[in-house]
Amino acid sequence: YLYYTVDRPGGGKQIGVAVADGPLGPFHDRGNLVDRSIDAHLFRDDDGALYLYYVEIEGGFKIKVQPMADPLTKKGEPTEVIRPTTAWERKQGAVTEGPWMLKHKGLYYLMYSGSGADGPDYAIGYATAKSPLGPFTKHTGNPIAQRGNGVLGPGHHCVIAARDGRLWMVYHQKKGDKI
Repeated sequence: YLYYTVDRPGGGKQIGVAVADGPLGPFHDRGNLVDRSIDAHLFRDDDGALYLYYVEIEGGFKIKVQPMADPLTKKGEPTEVIRPTTAWERKQGAVTEGPWMLKHKGLYYLMYSGSGADGPDYAIGYATAKSPLGPFTKHTGNPIAQRGNGVLGPGHHCVIAARDGRLWMVYHQKKGDKI
């Protein structure tokens, strides 16, 4: 399953999904899942339940979670779980985006990027909950990855597990010291 963001006919953004038998494709478009939104991430919990995290951009950048019956079918209504409320999320525009859900030792970590992606203060933070639907509490030490020590504007990341079980955060950053 490949979740993607495209321009909507008539303006705005939407999230769609395409399906293939393998990661190299060919992918076949299955259509639109969510209007006025970007940055989809599908999370499968230990019990097999699926949740689609995404950013609704109409009226501000809010992270929502949508329970899914399967990777293509929504189940019930979405819930807003994060919005830009802290100073670091609002440095270059009020933005919370690029959600990535991780469950570690029974706790749910909703990681996300804050501030504007077009600025050097783009950064990564997280919030925790006991349920994939929240409520989430933002980490008081956010952001956990930010500009400094040769890094400029890190954001929009994922987390992967190494063979030895250690977790690695992979992110992009801006090049140079000017945007």
